[in-house]
Amino acid sequence: MDENKLGKKITTLREAHRLTAQDLADRCQCDLAVIEGLEAGEVPASLAPLIKITRALGVRLGTLMDDDENLGPAYIDAGQMREVERVKSLETTSGGDLSYFSLAAGRPSRHMDPFVITVDPTGETDHELVGHEGEEWLYGMEGVIEIEYGREVYVLHPGESIYYDSIVPHQVRAHDGQKAKFLAVVYTPI
Repeated sequence: MDENKLGKKITTLREAHRLTAQDLADRCQCDLAVIEGLEAGEVPASLAPLIKITRALGVRLGTLMDDDENLGPAYIDAGQMREVERVKSLETTSGGDLSYFSLAAGRPSRHMDPFVITVDPTGETDHELVGHEGEEWLYGMEGVIEIEYGREVYVLHPGESIYYDSIVPHQVRAHDGQKAKFLAVVYTPI
């Protein structure tokens, strides 16, 4: 099984645009080491740089995250809810490790990317807010998460939701060191 599908997709798309890794890094304002590390499968992916890369390449976030390109609806039953990509933040953050479960893998030409995300807190105390184009909707399922959005901090309990413009610097993280799970729908314009 190919363990570096994400990296190969980034490389293929970059080369199709006749860009060097440095060109792509410049376009998406990422360090060259991040681009090279993602392409080589040596750096765990994070949403912030992936969104910048998709914008620079003119593709949807789902284009990088999907395993295949089926037409028709993406139906996922409870038995199919499996982890499709382990994503860990590239920045020093108190957000903890994030596990993403794609709910629309294989659905081409979509405008939204729905995920079930589990936050496993870490002991880190520093964090950095990151903004990117688009919108996000989060719905608490288990445990409690914090959303630092600009200068405000929102606490999201199970059954509560928040919708925001992701251009405002923000971070989603564990609350009080507890594990949590939430539904996230991310819209990123191309």
